[in-house]
Amino acid sequence: MSETSAPTAKPDPRLTAAIVASALFMQNLDSAAVTTALPSMAADMGVEPARLGAAITSYLVALTVFIPVSGWVADRFGAKRVFMVAIAVFTLASVLCGRATGVPEMIGARIIQGIGGAMMVPVARLLLLRQVRKEEMLSAMTWLTMPAMIGPISGPPLGGFLTDAFGWQSVFLINVPIGVLGLALVAWKIPDVPPGDPGPPDVVGLMLIGLALALFMFGLETVGRQVVPDGLPEAGLVLGLMFGWAAIRHCRQAARPALDLSLLQIRTFNQGTLAGSLFRIGAGATPFLVPMLLQVGFGKTASAAGLVSFATALGALAMKPLTRPILRRFGFRTVLIGTSVLAAAGVAVCALFTPSWPLSVIFLLLALGGLFRSLQFTALNTLSFADIPTTRLSAATSFSGTVQQLAPALGVVLATTSLEASKALGGHHLATVPDFAVAFVVAALVVLASCPFFLRLSPDAGEEVSGHHLVAGRRRAPAE
Repeated sequence: MSETSAPTAKPDPRLTAAIVASALFMQNLDSAAVTTALPSMAADMGVEPARLGAAITSYLVALTVFIPVSGWVADRFGAKRVFMVAIAVFTLASVLCGRATGVPEMIGARIIQGIGGAMMVPVARLLLLRQVRKEEMLSAMTWLTMPAMIGPISGPPLGGFLTDAFGWQSVFLINVPIGVLGLALVAWKIPDVPPGDPGPPDVVGLMLIGLALALFMFGLETVGRQVVPDGLPEAGLVLGLMFGWAAIRHCRQAARPALDLSLLQIRTFNQGTLAGSLFRIGAGATPFLVPMLLQVGFGKTASAAGLVSFATALGALAMKPLTRPILRRFGFRTVLIGTSVLAAAGVAVCALFTPSWPLSVIFLLLALGGLFRSLQFTALNTLSFADIPTTRLSAATSFSGTVQQLAPALGVVLATTSLEASKALGGHHLATVPDFAVAFVVAALVVLASCPFFLRLSPDAGEEVSGHHLVAGRRRAPAE
């Protein structure tokens, strides 16, 4: 009797999506607010704002290094239990960030925060994907990302207001009530997921991947900046590449690898994950550059910069209800190609901003760019899992999460490196408006570079998820 009643007791995926999105909300709120508070943090700590980009990249690198093990941990100890512990770690690390008095302390606290985020976000997606059918996936992803978009929307203005009114420390402490609420909702409404037996973890693979990512990102973050002894950045880059090569070889041969490279044989996962990384890297540079430009280049307050910067996320939220009908009408291939071009144009136009531009015009252009980026992100996230078998969801979420978190870290490195290079060529020590223009152009070119890869997609890619085949079939029917 209990077996026949089980399906009716299955929780609504939309409710699950809305609740687990509290984790994405907290993470995105944190990331958006911290970027706005960066100049104030740098002033208190006596460093250049661009140098404090390490506080962002250290967090993102920690995310990337620990995400590969998230799928195994969720299977071994139960996804709900791991999710709740991750929220607690992230929240407690936020308190440590708010108490930091120097750059080393901040980086250490951000690394702990990143470990919590590494378990939190992929496991949240895994909790949802295990409950939905393919035809429900696009709707569930939209429900998952819509609440999470409130974080980027509220992050910049909230971060600016908190920084001006209470100091940058309050930007981190705001995570405490959000984390407590998220824990309560998960404990109350999310069903338990029993632990499984995923077998032993791929310790060698995890160590190789972690070393490769950490060393490579250390090299990128420090090269040419005279913040560590000469030769260390270059050594980090070389060792990172060597460990990366060893990690790839190991994962190809291991029975249960830390990263299942065979997933790349699934075309939709390959394009959505790897080709989409170029888009994510270029787009990931703009949340760092825009508030920095407005404060360092234009002399605006943190509050004013936050109010303008949140336009991108506002445009992204406005696009969410339109995502499903657009993908249904045009299909993944057309949408991905078109939005990569339009989003690149949206990033490139930022290079034209000067202090004489009205803030209202800048706000409008950023909101338009947010529309296209939002559509692209949802399409990429959904396409990546369109053809993944249920038995491989844990491996796929770990793989996809690793790549997705590495991309924003590389985006920040791309932004800071472009600024430093432009400053060096210009012969000045402080970033000027032309330096930001160079960085925006570089980011736009990286976004545009994703377009040729999407051209390789089949016109019917992911159509079972998007429903595009139904629309195309109706258009062909009269002719037939």
